[in-house]
Amino acid sequence: MKRIAIIVAAGLLSFGVAQAQDSASSMGELLKQIERGQARDSQEARQREARFAQSRNEQQNLLNQSRAERNRQERNSERLEQLFEDNQASIVAARAALDERLGALKELFGVLQTVSGDAQGRFKESLTNIQFPDREKFLVELGSKMAGASELASIEDIERLWFELQREVTESGKIVRFVRDVTTAQGEIINTDIVRVGVFNIVFEDGFLRYDSTTTNISELQRQPEQSRYTNSTADMLDATSSPVTFGLDVTRGGILALLVESPTVKERINQGGIVGYCIIGLGLVGLLIAIWRWIGLSSAGRKVSAQLKSDSANTDNPLGRVLAAYESNRNADTETIELKLSEAALKEMPDLTKGLLFIKVISVVAPLMGLLGTVTGMIKTFQVITLYGAGDPKMMAGGISQALMTTVLGLVVAIPMVLIHTLVSGQSRKIVNIIHSQSAGIVAQHSEKHGA
Repeated sequence: MKRIAIIVAAGLLSFGVAQAQDSASSMGELLKQIERGQARDSQEARQREARFAQSRNEQQNLLNQSRAERNRQERNSERLEQLFEDNQASIVAARAALDERLGALKELFGVLQTVSGDAQGRFKESLTNIQFPDREKFLVELGSKMAGASELASIEDIERLWFELQREVTESGKIVRFVRDVTTAQGEIINTDIVRVGVFNIVFEDGFLRYDSTTTNISELQRQPEQSRYTNSTADMLDATSSPVTFGLDVTRGGILALLVESPTVKERINQGGIVGYCIIGLGLVGLLIAIWRWIGLSSAGRKVSAQLKSDSANTDNPLGRVLAAYESNRNADTETIELKLSEAALKEMPDLTKGLLFIKVISVVAPLMGLLGTVTGMIKTFQVITLYGAGDPKMMAGGISQALMTTVLGLVVAIPMVLIHTLVSGQSRKIVNIIHSQSAGIVAQHSEKHGA
């Protein structure tokens, strides 16, 4: 490194000499320039040495100050460590003295802490918290006081805790009416009368209410129970005075009520069936209309046939009368001709007596088959969902299977009544047909005996 520095210095010197030679006009002047340059360089070097010495002294002073500060902080740290150890010893001694003086009270304060914590959780979820919201703050403060062990519970605190517990027990057996803000199902906030039934339910004129312990808001259920006997009992509860009132009480504090609300209505169940379900219902309505039509027609024909049995003259407004009229018009013919004429007349009456019955029977067979079709297609969709999203959510699977089975339910709901209706209507038809056949056979036998004799 030294050789490199010497070479660089020599180069700079030769470069400076060369410049000086260029600018100087004679050797004497060049010599003067060199002397002046050496003097200037010496002066600058002395100035730099002075600045370096001053900077070194300043750095040394800073170093000395830092060392002194470090020593001072070390001594302060040792003092604080000793103070901390002394304080720890004092705390241990103070706690030992406190435990010794507390004695049996320590167990009492532990029980107070446990009871206040349990009561805080129970009161927060209780419906009585709507009327007494200030007790939660007291329980929080009491629990913090007992947990910190820095302050003892007073007699007033113990009595207040006992009072709150006793009040909760007392209020759980009361039916109380008061005014509060209620959020309706449409999102409106109204100030209205509500009734608290113990710690089980809160209701207002339009139905059941729900209490949110987190936000302390009272809101109407998004959907009231489908059965009117539950919602009607809420209005009766608001109008009650001193006489007993029948009320649908939910002893699970909303559990059963939530199940009733979440259960689908009849309309929602029908919608679960989809297009196949609508087709089954339409088919059932058509079958029901045909059955009513045939029941009315056959009932009227049956009454007229019964009247015809009591009459001696043939009346053409009923099937039996028309068969008898055929005999009256061929009274003088032979027995074979009479039998054929009566059979022909009876056969003419058969279409009117049996029309529509086959369609009702077909509906009773097709309806469950359509329900089975809807179930199969619904199960296919459910398995497709399971293939895409897996079977980790049983609720989703159960919902899909429930929708798939709804078409089977609709098919059976239509088929079972159709079978019964077909049995009744066809029985009525067969009754009239049997009367016609029996009367025709009797007429033929009577005519044969008369002409045979």
